[in-house]
Amino acid sequence: MVGAPDLVIEVAASSASYDLHDKLEMYRHNGVREYGVWRTYEKAFDWFRLDGDDFQPIASDERGVIASATFPGLWLNVQALLAGDLAAVMADLQTGLQSEEHRQFVEWLASDDNKPSE
Repeated sequence: MVGAPDLVIEVAASSASYDLHDKLEMYRHNGVREYGVWRTYEKAFDWFRLDGDDFQPIASDERGVIASATFPGLWLNVQALLAGDLAAVMADLQTGLQSEEHRQFVEWLASDDNKPSE
């Protein structure tokens, strides 16, 4: 495998400033498609998606959920995560993993269209 990861999620305490500035810039420069930072001290979660050459912040929907564009079916209930409601976090994740978009993603992963050419 060559290149940057498609998705990076980090848990940050005292390093939040570094994660949201220097690391964000490094990941942008290297083409990471999505980047999430759980800032534990601030009780906040930031999700960014690469749009062209810049990261754009992604807001959660009305239920508090962010859906990954890079990994269809990866749904994170940020509101529940920050509230410590891990049962709700897992319930939304399971719902995403049972979605049609996730089923199609898994099929694509298993297909010859996803295999490197020799």
